[in-house]
Amino acid sequence: MQITIVLIPILLAIAAVGCNNQTGGEDAIAPSDHPSLKPGITERLTQVPPDSQAWPMFRFDLQHSGESKTKGLPNRPKLRWRFDTGGVVESSPAVVAGVLYEGTFNNSLLALESSTGKFLWQFPVAGLLRASPAVINGIVFFGADDNRFYAVDAVTGEGLWSFLLGPGGEQSSPAVTGDMVYFGAFDRNVYALDIGTGREVWQFTTGAGILSSPAVDDNAVFIGSLDGNLYALNQETGEQLWRFTTGAPVFSSPAVHKGSVYFGSDDGFVYAVDAQNGEERWRFQTRAEVFSSPALAQETLYIGSNDGFVYALDVITGSIVWKTDVGGPVLSSPVVVADLLYVGSSDNNLYAITLSSGQVRWSFSVGGRVWTSPAVVDGVVYFGSHDGHIYAIEESSSK
Repeated sequence: MQITIVLIPILLAIAAVGCNNQTGGEDAIAPSDHPSLKPGITERLTQVPPDSQAWPMFRFDLQHSGESKTKGLPNRPKLRWRFDTGGVVESSPAVVAGVLYEGTFNNSLLALESSTGKFLWQFPVAGLLRASPAVINGIVFFGADDNRFYAVDAVTGEGLWSFLLGPGGEQSSPAVTGDMVYFGAFDRNVYALDIGTGREVWQFTTGAGILSSPAVDDNAVFIGSLDGNLYALNQETGEQLWRFTTGAPVFSSPAVHKGSVYFGSDDGFVYAVDAQNGEERWRFQTRAEVFSSPALAQETLYIGSNDGFVYALDVITGSIVWKTDVGGPVLSSPVVVADLLYVGSSDNNLYAITLSSGQVRWSFSVGGRVWTSPAVVDGVVYFGSHDGHIYAIEESSSK
């Protein structure tokens, strides 16, 4: 029954998009005409260095490794703080320069002090925020269900620009590199926008809506679509390089590692394909849809499935290393820090799992499903829940 909750709104959105072929490029607001556009953004982007102790975007980096070299949480945790957002939380947090940024179902992007959970500001929009923000050089980039993509000042919460898309609502979590931001949307398009002005550089149309977040590597953008394909696009032009067809919609966000692209599909398989030509290298079958996105560390792929298991697979052969039952469908994407994997489950728990054995080290129970992907920064794990709260947990003094 859990997967039904996910698919009903998504299928309605697909149907809505299918009834209207309008595209965002035709109706995009020109940034120069938008009242929230502020001059000098590009100059500021080149002047502000990135924060070194951070979790800046969904899956941590452009390749979507899901792995950080920060300090983890090896022993049983305790609650550091909890913030009531007033709405379901499916967006995954970004944590940069002592501030946590996360979207909520109360139609706003929140900024909280990461050490205390103190409210700093919120940026209201006209739709739900399901996707995760990316925070690069003092600017927060995110999309909302109001058919707009936003750039907001990370310190003040002031709007810098917004871009109007075609109908369909939901958007994927963005990837930001150089002077471009890339994301997919339910209007079926992949977009590349100039981060300084919000102007469209290119768009690529797929056969259905997009929730998969793009990975960027070696001048290519890799992204899945609900049309069942994984696409590789030229990073500068948006031209299709290749596509790989699965047997069902691709919600999972790809990860790139040493010349291979890894991702899951609703056909129940985890795939590895060649990053240069899209040729299949291996596939591994789980027992249900794979909405979760992979993490890659120590030549092993880690991913969840709606069958209630987290899997560890050999990245070269796709053979199983271990699998661990986490009590419910896994829509959260795992992250890796040191020797532990952190992942949420639909059984209302966040789990820490030992990488080498698959044994559960500890679990932390909350009041609702944990579909967000955690962010780990300097010994603190941040995540959201369907109970409407954002959590920060840290090591308990009692081991």
